[in-house]
Amino acid sequence: MDIDAHAEELASALGEDTAEVKRDLENLLEYSVPIDEAKQSVRRKYGGGGGGDAAPSSVDIAEITPDSGNVTVTARVLTVGRRSIRYQGDDTVIREGELADETGRLSYTAWQDFGFEAGDTVAIGNASVREWEGDPELNLGESSSVAMEQEPLDVPYDVGGDRDLVDLAAGDRGRTVEAKVLELEQRTIDGRDGETTIHSGVIGDETARLPFTDWQAREEVVEGAELRMEDVYVREFRGVPSVNLTEFTEVSPASVEVSDEAPRVSIEEAVTSGGMYDVEVLGNVLEVRDGSGLIERCPECGRLVQNGQCRSHGQVEPEDDLRVKAILDDGTATVTAILDSELTEEIYGGTLEEALDAARDAMSREVVADEIAEKLVGREYRVRGHLSVDEYGANLDASEFAASGDDPAARAADLLSEVGA
Repeated sequence: MDIDAHAEELASALGEDTAEVKRDLENLLEYSVPIDEAKQSVRRKYGGGGGGDAAPSSVDIAEITPDSGNVTVTARVLTVGRRSIRYQGDDTVIREGELADETGRLSYTAWQDFGFEAGDTVAIGNASVREWEGDPELNLGESSSVAMEQEPLDVPYDVGGDRDLVDLAAGDRGRTVEAKVLELEQRTIDGRDGETTIHSGVIGDETARLPFTDWQAREEVVEGAELRMEDVYVREFRGVPSVNLTEFTEVSPASVEVSDEAPRVSIEEAVTSGGMYDVEVLGNVLEVRDGSGLIERCPECGRLVQNGQCRSHGQVEPEDDLRVKAILDDGTATVTAILDSELTEEIYGGTLEEALDAARDAMSREVVADEIAEKLVGREYRVRGHLSVDEYGANLDASEFAASGDDPAARAADLLSEVGA
């Protein structure tokens, strides 16, 4: 049903002008208010109450889809996070997190404080469902009801937001982490209320390292501090999860061990994660891709230049650089490992100036990429770095690239032992 049909139906039921009702609906939809919630709001404006539609029947969470409309569920509250957003020109505090029943779990956003906390079992009535990043999300608004249940619902999920860094994913809300501040930078940005000072950097624990932003630039968030951070949310930043501290995040001292090692996973695990900030994979180089060896970059933006042309800045005087783009395979999937000039010089065995000399002697810049390919293709390497995944594939920006020190015979024996078991 399009907005004209919705407006006509509402106007007829309320006895109001169709054009005016349509304008009210369009104003609400412009701010991404779900259509069912927008209709309820318009009914209240014209004194029609919350009626007009049959009360939604109770459903299991596993049955909910982005097209479910309004639903009623009984669920256990897994997490509760708080965040301030700007909505229709006003600052609004929303509550968000995850709910679960015996059949599944889903995220929610509550546009007012219904008084529930993590661990509570609640009966939620007339909550609207919208699509959020491809999944259904429950929206609790003015027309929703929340009743506390005395008997706790048993669910197969952890209650509470405590997580190791390696277990965080973009979209997580109401999480609690304990981590050490490994890198810190203070910056001034243009915020929604003008210039704002923030902290950004890298935090780590025994399981992983992740970028973070403290939007309040707290004094206790300093390099080397070991902290417990309650009520953080995670969003994607440059293809990897990033931890965000808000005005509602509670920070206190903690004792944190940080591993110097990156978690080693299969390439398939890394790729299906959607992005990992610091990860190690082991695989064989299948191919050194075009765009490796001697390349030219734009002096303005650093992008690859072809025939003196930058996609952003047009004709430029390019700068020479070295790079490797190697396709790595471990039998589970492939990833493109990207080596910067420093790592490429180590692989090549010479400096940028020496590579330019070799290209002039051979009268071909391809000679550098060919020599690198001879050294790499068919051999196994350990690669550590930051992995991002987009529509063009998976890329691993390498911080370390070294020949594998693993014993193939020992690994084969371990595999045979597992198969035999």
